[in-house]
Amino acid sequence: MLVRSITAAESERVATFLAEPPLDWIGADRFREDWETRQYRPEWTWTAEGPSGELLGRALWWGRTDGELPVALDCLHVHEDVPDRTAVAVALLEAGHRAFRERGAERDPIYNLALPRGWRADAGTVSAVEWRRRAAGRAGLTDEVERLRYEWTSKAGLPPAGTRLTFAPGDDAAFLDAFRRLAQGSLDVRTGRELAAKDADVQAREDMQFYLDAPGERDWWRLAYTADGALAGLAVPSSTGGDNRNVGYLGVVPEFRGRGLIDEVLAHITRFQAAAGAERITATTDTVNLPMAAAFDRAGYEVTEIRLVMEQPPKP
Repeated sequence: MLVRSITAAESERVATFLAEPPLDWIGADRFREDWETRQYRPEWTWTAEGPSGELLGRALWWGRTDGELPVALDCLHVHEDVPDRTAVAVALLEAGHRAFRERGAERDPIYNLALPRGWRADAGTVSAVEWRRRAAGRAGLTDEVERLRYEWTSKAGLPPAGTRLTFAPGDDAAFLDAFRRLAQGSLDVRTGRELAAKDADVQAREDMQFYLDAPGERDWWRLAYTADGALAGLAVPSSTGGDNRNVGYLGVVPEFRGRGLIDEVLAHITRFQAAAGAERITATTDTVNLPMAAAFDRAGYEVTEIRLVMEQPPKP
């Protein structure tokens, strides 16, 4: 078996590769579109070939148009006729990870596996998840969290603006402090894992840098204050590029949790994105983060899919 990254001339062969079942499927049109904008690239696209050159599998890593390294594994497919799909998938992942490290990656990209609602009730989907999960684990992506993907559309109507908080810009130091305070006691699984493995200041700086590097604009960010001027939370609307607006990062500091203020922060972000012309706003939260999920429900967001996120354990 030959595992390698492709050349630019081979993109159409990869785009039209078919495998069943079509879990986390990236269709030909979507692949071509993101290929043109360099969100898929030859060096981020890996294939496994049989002895006669037949295509056995593909791994598609996605990244930002201006990024030097991929952000996430979007698609991992091995043909159903392959006897050991896990082994082929492991070979694809390990080859890609090794190449990315040689180019300077400090961590292997996460694997976002998109799943339909109620996926555990379908035996075929469960089987398709399991060989991918085994492969990801063997390739070092051993931390898992299941997340809900939410979507707001204009037909849902705008959530009402809050009356208890005011929103204002702030400098980087103020936002860094807010990121650090919000992480304390957070129900976000990844945040908890990182805080257990590294200094809180380092964790906050990395979180903030992630959103600084995202396509969303820094001047969209706002700090939320109570009527007496106390910091209550923050709102970081973001984007994945173009018109693809998302909720980004939001939260309430520990001392103000449990008072419904998260509804006002989420309403601020939703109304901001809608005012900028967004007809659709996406968001995600962990399945165990029940308060955040409830806030999305109240604001008119609907669950469109579930994502199983697999990644490396955080490094100290």
